[in-house]
Amino acid sequence: GAIYSKEKTVFRLWAPLASKVVLKLKKPGFAYDYLKMKRIEKGVFELEIAGDLDGAEYLYEETNNEVSVESIDPYAKGSTENGRSSVVLDFDSLSVKKEKESLKTLNEYIDSVIYEGNVRDLTIGRHTNIKNKGKYLGLIEENRTTEDGHPAGIGYFKMLGFTHIQLLPINDFKTVDELNPDKTFNWGYDPAQYFVPEGSYSTDPKDPKSRIVEVQQMVQGFHKAGIRVVLDVVFNHVYEYLTSSFEKTTPNYWFRKTKEGKMANTSWCGDDVATEKPMVRKMILDAARWWIDYYDIDGFRCDLMGILDVETVNAFARIGKAKDPSFMVYGEGWNMGGDVNVPLANMDNHKLMPDVAFFNDFYRESVKRYISGDGYAKEDFKYSFLGSSSEWWGKGPKFDNINKTINYVECHDNWTYHDYLENVKGQQSQIERLNRCKLALASVLLSFGIPFIHAGEETGQSKFGVENSYKSGDSINKFSWALLDQRWDMALFFKDLIKLRKSIAPLNSSSFFPSLKKCDFSSDDDCVFVYLSYEKDDKNDYKMTIILNPTNSNMNYTFDGDQTLIFTSGGLASSTNTRVTNVLIPKQSFVIVDNK
Repeated sequence: GAIYSKEKTVFRLWAPLASKVVLKLKKPGFAYDYLKMKRIEKGVFELEIAGDLDGAEYLYEETNNEVSVESIDPYAKGSTENGRSSVVLDFDSLSVKKEKESLKTLNEYIDSVIYEGNVRDLTIGRHTNIKNKGKYLGLIEENRTTEDGHPAGIGYFKMLGFTHIQLLPINDFKTVDELNPDKTFNWGYDPAQYFVPEGSYSTDPKDPKSRIVEVQQMVQGFHKAGIRVVLDVVFNHVYEYLTSSFEKTTPNYWFRKTKEGKMANTSWCGDDVATEKPMVRKMILDAARWWIDYYDIDGFRCDLMGILDVETVNAFARIGKAKDPSFMVYGEGWNMGGDVNVPLANMDNHKLMPDVAFFNDFYRESVKRYISGDGYAKEDFKYSFLGSSSEWWGKGPKFDNINKTINYVECHDNWTYHDYLENVKGQQSQIERLNRCKLALASVLLSFGIPFIHAGEETGQSKFGVENSYKSGDSINKFSWALLDQRWDMALFFKDLIKLRKSIAPLNSSSFFPSLKKCDFSSDDDCVFVYLSYEKDDKNDYKMTIILNPTNSNMNYTFDGDQTLIFTSGGLASSTNTRVTNVLIPKQSFVIVDNK
């Protein structure tokens, strides 16, 4: 990269096959200079330029096999609009004060509640007074409201009480014109630069410093609100390998090939990055360090993590936890296959990754089916409720620890649960669909593991039948603040659920497992009873019963003795002293009682 100080800048590029590398350097107010770089050891080209180069643009011209190509710097940390050139920056002068005081330490991953959203989607809607719509800064504007006066933006997120916001990719991606961000739409799973923030979310894409400062301000704004920030990182592929700075700099090194010599594309999203190769891994880990150290990021969600190698993913956790023990690493651990002679970071290899969690697709499908009214999924639901981490009904543990399961029913690139119910299940009224959406939320928040919620899930938002809407535009993807006004009671229900989860000790301690003696199930037709018992203090055992009724019939249940009603599908019980012997569980709803 460009290693800056006020006295000089040292440019270094690893291009071991190149016969010549020329630095094209453009100081502010001047034309480009063409400066030949010197080959030093281990395939590195270097050039030292005296003077303060803050704001200077540069490119590399590499000659490989007598063919000269021009590229940006693979290690660039600053960029002009749309990656036109790399930029030297004085990053010390751009640093923003850290705001860690409001962040609570996580003892385990299961202490977290993750809320997923996209920078543009969360702020672009017209039904709020957020000023910086579609921008980093729009997420952290204080005292913003919806048209009905409900909190919007950071005020809303803080009210809900989740611990982490997971942002869809914010490193520089290719298919949105940063100067005209309203003309095209993409979530950013087409990476162009790994170290540089995306410019279309900044207030001034033409100013290379704008995106640098505003990402820091966004992160610290969340930290000040007590919310940690997880980045969705796409290290498994690039937008197009032939035009990438990696391939231009060192041809035939950065990407995997099949045994037949063809480019490997196991994800069908782009050519697989060869993370197991030393200099590829070094670059990815250096990028990870940069986001952790400079931008103060609190975790990584790895896109298609099953393509990455185990050693690289474990290194994310080591690097992150060395900075902050609460750092999280998790991702899509699908087994994508591939011709690689090292273990890959898929769920089958979870025992090789003690500090890494995985999206649990078995949980997703089982809970979606059961909550939709499919009684045949009842036993799979129970297994999933236990975080897929215990023996149940002939199934062995999927994970060796409940800190490894991300429990969810929807995320950005699959059906919203509302649309699943409407398009897959059909023949349900809107009231019934919303009741089931609330029941699904309760299942996720009350299960053993890490709860994960997609923005808008709490209000039963629809994407109008579009399943993977990565390029579908604002009309499909925007968070509907108008819908939040209409369904404010559902948002309050979600808020109360998060509060309840934090108060239930077994859900926040993996020491509760692997014993099943304190968690048991029974069934009444297709209703499921979950029984939790644990020592609350030195004197008393705590016993809780969760009754879920996804059927189309109301259910009455009589207890042996009085119980205290804690929570229903209407939210927290109106009084902590509400004693019941008989309880009605309406169709598509649930109740929670204990024996206090």
